[in-house]
Amino acid sequence: MAPDAPMNDQRPSGIFRPGSAGQSGGQALLGIYLNDHLAAATVTAGRSRYLASSCRDPDLAEAVAAVAAQIAEDRRTLLAIMRRLNVPVRRYKVYAGRLGERAGRLKANGSLLRRSPLSTLLELELLQLGTLSAISTWEMLRTLADRDRRLDPHRLDGLLDRSRERLRTLDDLRRRQAGRTFTG
Repeated sequence: MAPDAPMNDQRPSGIFRPGSAGQSGGQALLGIYLNDHLAAATVTAGRSRYLASSCRDPDLAEAVAAVAAQIAEDRRTLLAIMRRLNVPVRRYKVYAGRLGERAGRLKANGSLLRRSPLSTLLELELLQLGTLSAISTWEMLRTLADRDRRLDPHRLDGLLDRSRERLRTLDDLRRRQAGRTFTG
């Protein structure tokens, strides 16, 4: 090589390069992003159903059941958006999310024979984190909707509003549960 010839950028080829499977770099990264958020939605949907069914407080169980229905609907909506954007579902991420959620149920939280009130508190916090993840997803997709006609900006605005309201609801439920948990 001549001393003044430009050096080639030696990057690995194959599956580690964004877009190596025929997708542009942005499309490949969008696929990774949406699949990661689908895994988070899978965890949140599973945990919300579990919490609604295992709650001993009927008022809390009813409120969590409504939240669980919204979370399940959000997950279905995310799958529909992924189809519309031609983003394939990475099943291993979905399965990892399910496995992680179920493994999390094994944590005793200080009580081996019956459900600990700490479990309910921690599960409400997990639902808050999942809802924050959903908000981030809808916000990012809403930004893309300004230049991608496959995305409906009004629908995404509605998803954002509902998710923000759900976050407020979960915060109220969490505060009440914290009071019950730590004041005995």
